[in-house]
Amino acid sequence: MRDKQAEWEKKGLSLWYLPPYSPELNAIEILWKHAKYFWRRFLALSGMELQHEVDALMQGYGSEYTITFQ
Repeated sequence: MRDKQAEWEKKGLSLWYLPPYSPELNAIEILWKHAKYFWRRFLALSGMELQHEVDALMQGYGSEYTITFQ
C-alpha cells in the first residue's frame, strides 16, 4: 500500500488511518448513544420492561426518533 500511496495521491485519493475504535464514525454507536442518553426514559426497569423500551425506541427510529448531523 505504501508503494502506491504517492500514485494514488496524484489521482486525488487520500488514505486516512483511523484508530482501532472510532465510535464517532460507526453508525450503530451513534444510534445507541442517542437511544441511551436522549430518547430513553430514565427509570428503573425490569428486564422485560427494558426490552419493551428498547423495542419501542427501535420501532420509532426514523419517525418519532431521529438523528440530525450538523
